[in-house]
Amino acid sequence: MNLGLKDKQMNKQSTIQQEEFEKAAFILKTIAHPSRLAIVNILAKDEWQAVSEISEKLDLEQSLTSHHLNTMKAKGVLESRRDGKKIKYKLKLTEVMQVLACIEHCDLSRF
Repeated sequence: MNLGLKDKQMNKQSTIQQEEFEKAAFILKTIAHPSRLAIVNILAKDEWQAVSEISEKLDLEQSLTSHHLNTMKAKGVLESRRDGKKIKYKLKLTEVMQVLACIEHCDLSRF
């Protein structure tokens, strides 16, 4: 009897773990682009940046920057607010800064 209960608990744990992995993969896929990682890096240092400010810092077209920002906003990584004629963005899911910290400590020269 206890063995069956233990199996059910392990299956429940496995399901919870699988759900967490799926959420993590969703977030990682959302930011898995060099421009998006650069945007996250900018917003980690300076909150509430306008599209024009970000595109200038990254030397990207404003329309492309806006596309990346809107995608990350739609997926819950960023939030935005209107400031006059500008729309400004900041990190909503600040845990992604830990991903950047991890990347900074990696020896990427091996790749």
